[in-house]
Amino acid sequence: MPLIETKLDGAVGTIILDNPERRNALSAEVVEDVIGALMGFADKHARVVILRAQPGTTVWSAGHDVNELPEGRRDPLGWDDPLRALVRAIEEFPAPVIAMIEGGVWGGACELAFACDLIVAAPSATFAVTPAKLGVPYNVTGMLTFLNACPLRVVKEMVFTAKPISAERAERLGVVNRVVPAEELEAFTQGLAWDICQNAPLSISVMKEQMRMLAGAHPMSPRRFERVQGLRRIVYDSEDYAEGIRAFREKRVPKFSGH
Repeated sequence: MPLIETKLDGAVGTIILDNPERRNALSAEVVEDVIGALMGFADKHARVVILRAQPGTTVWSAGHDVNELPEGRRDPLGWDDPLRALVRAIEEFPAPVIAMIEGGVWGGACELAFACDLIVAAPSATFAVTPAKLGVPYNVTGMLTFLNACPLRVVKEMVFTAKPISAERAERLGVVNRVVPAEELEAFTQGLAWDICQNAPLSISVMKEQMRMLAGAHPMSPRRFERVQGLRRIVYDSEDYAEGIRAFREKRVPKFSGH
């Protein structure tokens, strides 16, 4: 059974996450399908891509498929993690990608949404960055995605508390471009895509790449990078990391010890 749907209407491509039984978790299979769809749209010279879930969903995406994360002593979010590949594919896609969001956006799905060029959300949308609930140490590039999307203190609040913020607050903070009533969400997003399609695609493509490179221009010495990686290794070698993954799989509240 397909886990996504795709369609191309003129120059506007749409990718629909369609795995409600798993709350659209970003499994390796789903990620592979979405990347394949993006490649197909690039070949067909789509000028905009809309990434969405099925209408009326209560969970846009539950984020990482936790069942695919290792139990310990291996970096759970390395360079070859499926979500890393998907974020790179969206950032490097030669046209704007619009996240159209209804319902909850959890964990790694927040990074996916924030990696998109524009975000249009229904009032029901919420955003929760949840690695601390699992004992997962988020990676450096993922943190940079959050910092490019949100003010530093907001990122700290989201990652420390793992509590969701509302679409209304996200719009007020500039994280979301527009909050639109659910019944108007699709028409508004399509209209935004159409507005983009009226402009010069090469100009937009070059400006998107310029902004991607400038947003990533944060110098870090090799020593500092190694320090960050060493700190992350402490977490994924810890008892708490293994406990967080076990508790999720056993559907219980984890008991973290700080070790």
